Amino acid sequence: MHKKPTSPPIRKKQCKACPWRRDVKAGRDIPGGYCRNKHADLKSTIAEPGVLNQGSIHMMACHEARVGKEYPCVGWFMNQLGPGNNSALRLRALDGRFNGLETVGEQWDTLEQTLGE
Repeated sequence: MHKKPTSPPIRKKQCKACPWRRDVKAGRDIPGGYCRNKHADLKSTIAEPGVLNQGSIHMMACHEARVGKEYPCVGWFMNQLGPGNNSALRLRALDGRFNGLETVGEQWDTLEQTLGE
């Protein structure tokens, strides 16, 4: 019997300190020792718009997730399905497994904007 690929668990609503929210300042609002360099290194999770990558999809984990129990950041996820145009992620989402995700307020369009650049 062929098993359907599983996805990591995902929260349904964007957290209050998500850097994709325009009302959040990462250095001020993200708890637990925010590191600008680690934030900038998340560039590897951002797809080149419209390019179908046959490799694995790198995920930006929610900063509220525990190490070893990571789940995708809702803000990142919605960005990559929307303005980020992550084709590989869009293909995985066709079966509806990610329906019902909710962002809060206005969102940034790029990772660079989440850094305040």
